[in-house]
Amino acid sequence: MKKLYINTGSFDAVFDNLKDSFEGTLVITENEYKLNVKSKWAKGIITGVCFDEMIYLNFDLMLQSDLNLSIESNRCAPVFFAYCEKGFLRHSFGAGGEIKNLKKQQSGIVSNTTAINSVLYFESHKQIQFSVIGTPTALDQNSDLAAKIKKHFISDSGNYIYTGNRNAMIEEKITELKSIPQKGTVRYLIMKSILKEIVELEIAQHSYNYLSTFKPVVNIAIRQLDEIKKLSHNIPELIQNAGIAGFNYLPRIFKEKHLAVKSYDQKLAS
Repeated sequence: MKKLYINTGSFDAVFDNLKDSFEGTLVITENEYKLNVKSKWAKGIITGVCFDEMIYLNFDLMLQSDLNLSIESNRCAPVFFAYCEKGFLRHSFGAGGEIKNLKKQQSGIVSNTTAINSVLYFESHKQIQFSVIGTPTALDQNSDLAAKIKKHFISDSGNYIYTGNRNAMIEEKITELKSIPQKGTVRYLIMKSILKEIVELEIAQHSYNYLSTFKPVVNIAIRQLDEIKKLSHNIPELIQNAGIAGFNYLPRIFKEKHLAVKSYDQKLAS
C-alpha cells in the first residue's frame, strides 16, 4: 500500500505534491494544469484549473497498488464537491474515522474545519475517474456564493459529509464542462461559468427551495398532461378519423378490456 500526504497550500503546491508523489510530468498552459502519470505507482492524467472562488480537479487513474491519500486540513475551510464517474473511492476524517463510500454516478460533499485530515482510499488495478470542485469559505471569501456554501455545508462539529445519487442537471453540466471546444481565455471563462452553475445547483438542491431545481421538468410534465386531457375529450372523433376499420376495431378492444369510451374519457380527463 502506498501512503501519500497532500499539503493544501497554493494550487501550484498541490500539483507539485502530486507530481512528486506520482512521479509525473506537469504541464501548465493558459491557467490549466495537466499532470501525466506513468510510473510504477499509477498511470493516467490529473488535470485542474484554479479560479478566484473555486478550484477544479479531474482524476483519471489506474493505480498499481492500494493508495491512502491524506489531505491536510486547510485554514480556508474549503467545501469539496466530488463526482464519481467510474470506479469508487472511500473517505474518512482521520485514519481511524468512519469510512464513507462514493460510487459511480454518485456525488459527495465534504468540509472539514478541524485539525483532522481528510483521508481518501483507492484500490489498486481499478480505474477511477472523479471530479472535485473546491470552494473556500474563510479568509477574504466574502462573496454571496461563499456565504451560501458556508451556510449549507459547514457543520458546527467541524466535519460535514454527504453522499447520494448525482443530480441529473449537474451530470449534464459536468458533461458540458468536459466538452468545451474553445481555447485560451474564452475556455477559462466558460469553465468558470459552468462550475459556478454546478455549485449553485448544489446549493439549491440542499436548501429549502429544493423543488425549484425541478421547475423545468415539472413544467414539461404539466404541458404533456394538458395535451393528454385535450386528446381524451376527442377519442370518438379520433376513432372515426381512423376510418371504418378503426371505428369498428377500437370499441371492440375497449369492450374486451371492460372499458367504455365514455368512462375512459372521464378517467383521462381527471
